[in-house]
Amino acid sequence: MYGWLLVLHIFAAVAVIGSAFVVPIIRRSAKTTDQLRFIFDITSKVALFSKIGGTVLVLTGIWLMVIAKTGFSEMWLNLSILLSLILIVTIVGLIEPRTKRLAQLASERQGHELSADVRLAMRRISPMETTAQLLSLAVTVLMVIKPMF
Repeated sequence: MYGWLLVLHIFAAVAVIGSAFVVPIIRRSAKTTDQLRFIFDITSKVALFSKIGGTVLVLTGIWLMVIAKTGFSEMWLNLSILLSLILIVTIVGLIEPRTKRLAQLASERQGHELSADVRLAMRRISPMETTAQLLSLAVTVLMVIKPMF
């Protein structure tokens, strides 16, 4: 049971962390308004997987803690949970609202080239997305190496 639960937990982590890593890179690659609109169309579909994955990740993580009887006794686990919560707040509270605004700007613009306001909005989101990528990397490293501190 523990092994299957761990596999499900890892798949959920890949869905969540994968999208946190890949979506910003794909979005930054847009060179035209049409490309950006296409990217938003695709990434809106991917977002469903990350939301389902996030729910599964939390539930399986709690279940694994109960089965292993670790509770909150492991510092690496506590730090992982804290960083994960900061990651969720960063994505949901900072990145998503700005991304929705960027998608709206892109849908309103005509023409081939990205307008100045769209480029500016993309530049403003970039540091937050980089922060989310670094947080997801830190959580992954903690989960893999489980340092004893």
